Amino acid sequence: MLAVKDKRKEGWSTKVMAKISVLSVISFLLMFFEFPIVWLAPAFMEFDISDLPALIGAFAMGPMAGVIIELIKNILNVVVKGTTTAVVGEVANFVVGSAFVFTAGLVYQRKKSYKNAVMGLILGTIAMTAVISLANYYVMFPFYANLFGLPIEELIGMGTAINENIVDLKTMMVYAVVPFNLVKGTIVSVLAMLVYKRVSPLLHK
Repeated sequence: MLAVKDKRKEGWSTKVMAKISVLSVISFLLMFFEFPIVWLAPAFMEFDISDLPALIGAFAMGPMAGVIIELIKNILNVVVKGTTTAVVGEVANFVVGSAFVFTAGLVYQRKKSYKNAVMGLILGTIAMTAVISLANYYVMFPFYANLFGLPIEELIGMGTAINENIVDLKTMMVYAVVPFNLVKGTIVSVLAMLVYKRVSPLLHK
């Protein structure tokens, strides 16, 4: 009897990992379709919807499933595409994406309802925006400036060209990074609400 229980548990884990693997590959492929939102932020800040499969995974299989999908997505990105940021960019992408999907998934798992899904997506978007703003201010922008031998003022100037209120690193966060990520989180959240009910029966089989 004990052996039967262990076998069932092993089978369940295998199925979950298979689903996580598929969602991770889809998430990685979506990273190829990125583009700037030039009216909102400098061109080097590119938009993609690669967090969508991780978000769906977090809703269907729990918040840690979403985090694992974010991890595998970024590992695949480094292995297949390589890195131009000494892996710092991929680490930041993992941390920020994980903050989004873990928060949203955690709220939804407490009580699976439409209201909790919406609340989770809102809180996840806020968490993601807060984390990436801090990461960009203290790590990413200074790192990119040093990596490419650019004065930080040159990066700020790219923001000023879009919004005259951007005059330093702090205002870059307020007028570019924050709105960019709020828009990104909102778009990905809306897509998740539209797609989740259609794909969830497959993930729960």
